[in-house]
Amino acid sequence: MKKITAAALAALMITACNSSPSFQVEGEVKGAEGKTLILESSGLEGIVPLDSVKLKQSGTFRFKQPRPESPEFYRLRVDDKVISLSVDSTETLQISASYPDFSTAYTVEGSENCQKIKELTLKQVALQKSADDLVAAVRDGRVARGAFEDSLTSLIDGYKQDVKLNYIFKAPNTSAAYFALFLKLNGYLIFDPLNNKEDGKCFAAVATSLNNAYPHAVRSKNLYNIVIKGMKNTRRTPPKVLDIPEDKIVETGVIDIALRDIKGNVRRLTDLKGKVVLLDFTVFQSPAGPAHNMLLRELYNKYASRGLEIYQVSLDADEHFWKTSAVNLPWICVRDGDGIYSTTVALYNVKQVPAIFLVNRGNELRMRGDEIKNLEEAVKSLL
Repeated sequence: MKKITAAALAALMITACNSSPSFQVEGEVKGAEGKTLILESSGLEGIVPLDSVKLKQSGTFRFKQPRPESPEFYRLRVDDKVISLSVDSTETLQISASYPDFSTAYTVEGSENCQKIKELTLKQVALQKSADDLVAAVRDGRVARGAFEDSLTSLIDGYKQDVKLNYIFKAPNTSAAYFALFLKLNGYLIFDPLNNKEDGKCFAAVATSLNNAYPHAVRSKNLYNIVIKGMKNTRRTPPKVLDIPEDKIVETGVIDIALRDIKGNVRRLTDLKGKVVLLDFTVFQSPAGPAHNMLLRELYNKYASRGLEIYQVSLDADEHFWKTSAVNLPWICVRDGDGIYSTTVALYNVKQVPAIFLVNRGNELRMRGDEIKNLEEAVKSLL
C-alpha cells in the first residue's frame, strides 16, 4: 500500500511540475542544418544560456521555459546571429527564419511586442549602416570632415524622433518601449539619460509605466535609478545672462580653460601657445563619440608632428567611463565635472556636442565648427 501511495505521489509531483506556468518558443530555421540554436536570457547582469538544440534538416525547434514574473527579454542565437524577444506571460512565440539573414528577415507571431522589437532592430541596423557609410565617405574624401558632425547628428536626431513618438511615448507601458531605450550605435546608448535631459524624459515615461504595473520588478527599480541619476546630472540650467570673468580672458582674446586630465594634472588651454590647437567639446558616452574620436585620431596622427595639438573637454556625467575611454588617447583630454551646463560650455556658446574650435599659434580663437567647411584644410591653413 505504501508503494502505491509513493508512486501516486511521485506522479502528482511530475504532473504539477509539467503544468507550472510556462512560455514556449518554437518554429523553424532554414539552411542551418547541424548548427546549434540557443535560447538565452537577456538579463540586467548579462546573457545566460537556458536551452539549446542541434538543428536537423527540417530546422524545427521548440523551447519551453518557466513564465517570468514580469516582462523579460530573451534571445535566439545561431553563431553570432541574434533574434531579440520579449515575454510577458505564458505566450507561445512562433519564429520562422533562415540562417543567412537570421537576425533581420525572420517572422514572429504570438506577440505584438516582439513584432515591434523586430521593427526597432531593423531601424537600429539601418542607422548603424548609415553611420558607417558616412564615416567611409569622410575617409574617402566624399564628405568633408566639417560636414561629418552635422550629418551624423542629423541621422541620430531623425532616428530618435521617430522612436520617441512611435514606440516610447506612444506606448511607454510595453516591453518594446523599454527595449527601445537601450539600443546602441557604435556600442553606445542612442538615448543618453545621463547627459541629455530630453532623453531622460523617455526613460522617465517608461520607468513610471513599468513601476505602476510591476513595482517590485528588478527592471523597474533599475530604470528608476537611471532616471534619478540622470535628473541629478541635468537638473541645473545655464544662466540666462553670463558675464565673462576677467580672469578667463588673456590678452590674446582666447577664453582660457583650466581642467584636470585623467592623471589629475591641471592642463590650461593657454599653455599651448605656439601650437595650433583643435579645441573639442564632446561626450564620450554618446553614439557619435567613437566615430568622432576616430576622425580626430587620423587628423592628429597626420599633423601632430607639424604642430597640431588637440585639447579635448569631456562633458560626460560618468567620470569613470571618461577615464576608461580616454586612457589611450594621445592628446590632452580633460573633464568638466559640471557637464553640459558648465560655465566653460556657456562661455564658448556650445549648443551641441561634439563642438570644435580652432586656435592659432598665437593662442587666438580663429574658427568655430559651424564656420569650418573642411576641417583638415582649416587645420593646414593654421599650421
